Amino acid sequence: MTISNAQSAYVWIWLPEETGPVVAGKIEKQGERHFFTYGRSYRDRENAIAISPLELPLQSGTFEPEGLNNIHSCLRDGAPDAWGRRVVNYKNTGIEPDELDYMLLSGSDRIGALDFQYSSTDYQPRGLDHPSLDDLMKAAEFIERNQPLPVELDYALLHGTSVGGARPKALIIDDKQQQYIAKFSSTTDTYNVVKAEYVAMKLAQVAGLNVAEVSLTQSLGKDILLIKRFDRVHSGESVSRRLMLSGLSLLGLNEMEARYASYRNLADVIRQRFSEPGMTLEELYRRLVFNVLLGNTDDHARNHSAFWDGREFTLTPAYDICPQLRTGLEATQAMSLEGDEGNHSTLTNCLSIAPTFQINKDNAKEIIESLIKVIRDHWSDVCDDAQMTVIERAHLWERAILNPYCFQGW
Repeated sequence: MTISNAQSAYVWIWLPEETGPVVAGKIEKQGERHFFTYGRSYRDRENAIAISPLELPLQSGTFEPEGLNNIHSCLRDGAPDAWGRRVVNYKNTGIEPDELDYMLLSGSDRIGALDFQYSSTDYQPRGLDHPSLDDLMKAAEFIERNQPLPVELDYALLHGTSVGGARPKALIIDDKQQQYIAKFSSTTDTYNVVKAEYVAMKLAQVAGLNVAEVSLTQSLGKDILLIKRFDRVHSGESVSRRLMLSGLSLLGLNEMEARYASYRNLADVIRQRFSEPGMTLEELYRRLVFNVLLGNTDDHARNHSAFWDGREFTLTPAYDICPQLRTGLEATQAMSLEGDEGNHSTLTNCLSIAPTFQINKDNAKEIIESLIKVIRDHWSDVCDDAQMTVIERAHLWERAILNPYCFQGW
């Protein structure tokens, strides 16, 4: 069922430990703004939870987005991002989709525990077939080249619509019913981005960070990164979904305001709202330092997320750590540090904001030095594991990974 320029949509939610969704409420469009109302039957449920206690507390009445938002950030978290929107646009050339259209025309197996439907009574999931990696890779290549998609590949499209980020990707299920995000090579890549992210994630794991499980595979002679999904909980043959809120949502910001997101502000939310704030703040600080050392300057607020179970927030595993090549030395992080050196990607700047994470500077120095040592000691082994060539390693080492700029003043 395809309806363009929808004026409303029902929000379905998987409640904690439940294996099927229920209707939570309704989004209604008024002009360019999207209002949300919880259903009374949902509020009356004993196990009902707020979609977000920060934006949409569980209460009666209609919620209006605040500030510059035209839709609540916690609802926008469930909508597709750049790649998914590109796929929706590719598949629906006769319309100009808006926010509700992107929600309703994308696949139902999306990140987190929300879905969007035309009906409040009849849940009809979209895109539940399981295309092969080869078909997904072929479909992604056709889309990137803006070429017509062969009929036999049309069914593969929905699997790339509900995933965040700008690069080609899709959701897959293997023979053991384990679920993964598959990240593909792009026709615009100037270096092996897939292997670079694999190496970064494996190094983070060795360093003791809480990161998603990753593996490498190939399709049609090209590398594919598989990230095991942590927003799904398997119990026998049943699967439940975990509700997630992005860093943008936690900070109450929209896409246009992402430049105002900062590690300091996220640390404030953690102190006030998260379980075990001390441990969580240290984990976030370690991720920040690791991003600087690995040259991952794409650490924007959507690349940080929290689980919400109706009682408490907990930080999700890290899931998008990828070295970014740069031509010059100087670099800044996507999410602001607000340190003594502003937003510059240096270790001295990281050290200056350690107290924000309730870490004294001596302990912060130990954290930084231990992460440097892990990267130096395990770089070759992890590259061997990824079967990286000498040239591929040279593209990353001291250009992104351990770039001399991060050590200035250290």
